[in-house]
Amino acid sequence: MSEVSEENVAANQPAIESAIPAEELARLTDDIISALKTVYDPEIPADIYELGLIYKIDIEDNREVKIDMTLTAPGCPVAGEMPGWVENAVGTVEGVSGVEVAMVFDPPWTPDRMSEEAQVACGWY
Repeated sequence: MSEVSEENVAANQPAIESAIPAEELARLTDDIISALKTVYDPEIPADIYELGLIYKIDIEDNREVKIDMTLTAPGCPVAGEMPGWVENAVGTVEGVSGVEVAMVFDPPWTPDRMSEEAQVACGWY
């Protein structure tokens, strides 16, 4: 990894370089998002990615994936199970060496985070 420098900013390059080739990183990203779209909140007819429950996806140089996610409500009945579902789904992506899911509640989730696709699925659009 490299540090933020004036040269990086001036050259419009990312502050942190990845050891993963750009083409592979793009494929991993697409495949991880596809895997996340297979996980549904059982109470809402939309996947967790389109619902806006995924706050951050980091792909480390060793291809370990770290995900920050939230729930529609802290008291969600599947709160204890959902991180495992996410780990299982993303863990099947070719090239991923491991998955770590952190449940975060800041900022709190709101329906504004939903994609248009999720709003349609929920009949809110």
